[in-house]
Amino acid sequence: MSVASTPLAAKQPQMVFETIFAFSPNRETLGGTAYFIQEQDAAGQSANILVDCPALNEANHTFINDRGGVRRLFITHRGGIAQVKELQASFGCEVLIQEQEAYLLPTLSPQTFHRDRTLSLTSRVFWSAGHSPGSACLYHSRYGGVLFTGRHLLPIKGGAPSPLRLSKTFHWPRQLRHAQQLIQDFTPQTLSTLCPGANTGFLRGEKKIDNAYAQLQAIDWQTLATAKPVL
Repeated sequence: MSVASTPLAAKQPQMVFETIFAFSPNRETLGGTAYFIQEQDAAGQSANILVDCPALNEANHTFINDRGGVRRLFITHRGGIAQVKELQASFGCEVLIQEQEAYLLPTLSPQTFHRDRTLSLTSRVFWSAGHSPGSACLYHSRYGGVLFTGRHLLPIKGGAPSPLRLSKTFHWPRQLRHAQQLIQDFTPQTLSTLCPGANTGFLRGEKKIDNAYAQLQAIDWQTLATAKPVL
């Protein structure tokens, strides 16, 4: 399996927490940010997770292999898909995607789920439709609770999180309902950080949004309900 030649001195994935890393934005996913979560199974074996697709270059390939490879590649939404076949062939990983997006990977026979699926003692995925029909998030319970949001919630100017109504948004009212449901499903003790799947330039070098629960509470949901598409 060949990968794009990139000097190993090029940008390395950035540490978000001790066992969570963010890759540089990927041109193949229109500037999307993919993440790497280091996990172990009950037998102590590597059970690492990729959240969306990083650029498949030499630097990223070496970084992943040095940390035990990948057991699962989780796709948060259709915009996070890039070189999935090559990534699966390179790392021998399972591909996991919400069932409504699975038709986009017809040759791979990905693993699918409907509403949610538990991956480990610390990680689970759940459906969060609206941005796209099969948009989904991954929740990781370490570090006070980390939510990988794909493009379900993104940072806006100033770094605050928000749903964004885009020209390609599948169902805006549904996206708002799923986003508001996060306030009911979590607490300040179980949700401390958001890791968005794009727009990370608004975070001024960071790859995470802190104080996540309070920031969700501060969103003006009523105003968003009448928002016009921004692109």
